[in-house]
Amino acid sequence: MKKLTALLLAVVLFTTLFACVCQAENKSIKVGLVCIGDENDQGYTYNFIRGTETATEVLAGKGIDVEWQIKFNLIEGDPVAVANEELVEDGCAIIFNNSYGQEPAMLTIAAEYPEVQFVAMTNEGSWKDDLDNTHNAFARIHEGRYIAGVVAGMKLQEMIDKGEIAPEQAIIGYVGAYSFAEVVSGYSAYFLGARSVCPSVTMKVQFVGSWSDATLEANAAQALIDQDCVLISQHSDNTTPATTAEKNGVFHTGYNADMMPAAPKASLISTRIDWTNYFVYAIESVANGETFDADYSKGLAEGDIALTTLNEEICAEGTREKMDEVIDAIIKGELEVFDTSTFTVNGEVVESFLAIDMTGDFVPDEGEAIWDGAFHESQCPELMSAPYFNMPIDGITRLNEAY
Repeated sequence: MKKLTALLLAVVLFTTLFACVCQAENKSIKVGLVCIGDENDQGYTYNFIRGTETATEVLAGKGIDVEWQIKFNLIEGDPVAVANEELVEDGCAIIFNNSYGQEPAMLTIAAEYPEVQFVAMTNEGSWKDDLDNTHNAFARIHEGRYIAGVVAGMKLQEMIDKGEIAPEQAIIGYVGAYSFAEVVSGYSAYFLGARSVCPSVTMKVQFVGSWSDATLEANAAQALIDQDCVLISQHSDNTTPATTAEKNGVFHTGYNADMMPAAPKASLISTRIDWTNYFVYAIESVANGETFDADYSKGLAEGDIALTTLNEEICAEGTREKMDEVIDAIIKGELEVFDTSTFTVNGEVVESFLAIDMTGDFVPDEGEAIWDGAFHESQCPELMSAPYFNMPIDGITRLNEAY
């Protein structure tokens, strides 16, 4: 009995020591995140919070314990600067700012704290500044937009084939935040995806002048429906375009989150950036005392772009097979989203285009974005991660402007 007791004590002691050693080997890091909204938007910021949760799990498996410090509802200016400084004072070793518009304020703080790494996500100024501790990150969301467009186009073509609408009535309404390249790139890719399977499709774009305003987004969707749009999509943060579409009996594709729960009779699919990989890459680098890229952009092939569940109850027959075919072609490099033979500007094929950033400043002379018959978007590190496709391609009508 004494021997058994001694053995059990030895086992307990060994287990405890082993657990202590394992725990001692884990690294801990405080990470800051400044958000334009909060997770209740069920869209943009919600998508980032999902990324923090999955990244935390992955990093824990690598022996890195993450403590997140998150600031919500900060759009731009001094409040963003204050939030970044507070996160530095809280001991954050790396701070992510999740929206366009936050970068200028972030940079004023980054210059004062060179030992802390700062990331301006969906921006374009940090990778080319003279600070060693600033970074940009985006993803090739135009790939996901194109696929969502294919899903939409399949539905529109089915409606035509069934005699529910005439070919000229295949009109998409698109709720956009602002008139600059990030949004233009997204809706252009979406339109080209739709037109690849529904040749008669056209698009109307209504800008709301805000990344996140549920009421304005709903009003814009309603205005587009009132102008005979039979399918709504969006580059805005809330679910209200989806719910407005459902209320009016038209279809919808979303962005940032699965919008089927909000509009099960309207929402066909959504696409989003999965920030898990980037969070893991950047945080792990800092935790290990390593440098990481000043600019980052990955796509479908690397798992940084995701499609939500396909609403097979309302999508067109054969949609899943077509969608899988297109995804495979993009990953293999057999399909370029912005194949220059598939669109024109004022009736002309575009053969040359200097990539410009969202403020309108030209990148260096080597910034040619078209080669091998395609416009190469978010081509980092050759160009930059932030989108620069801003051409007014034929077939799309902008109803207003918002800069």
